[in-house]
Amino acid sequence: MLVDRVGLDPARLAEIAAIVASQHTLAVVARWCGGGRARLLEVITQDEYTHDIVVHYEGALHLVYDTT
Repeated sequence: MLVDRVGLDPARLAEIAAIVASQHTLAVVARWCGGGRARLLEVITQDEYTHDIVVHYEGALHLVYDTT
């Protein structure tokens, strides 16, 4: 589920939604970041099953993934 916490315009939100729609694992996100458009900044381990992933996308925009 994508949550817009900054009030992106609908076109920008749709662009990001299309990108993250297929990102179901940390490995997929890491490969996407390796492509140069985004940069994986941090993986925060919450417990043995849950991680938060912080990705710098563009400008001041960051994407935060909550994975289980």
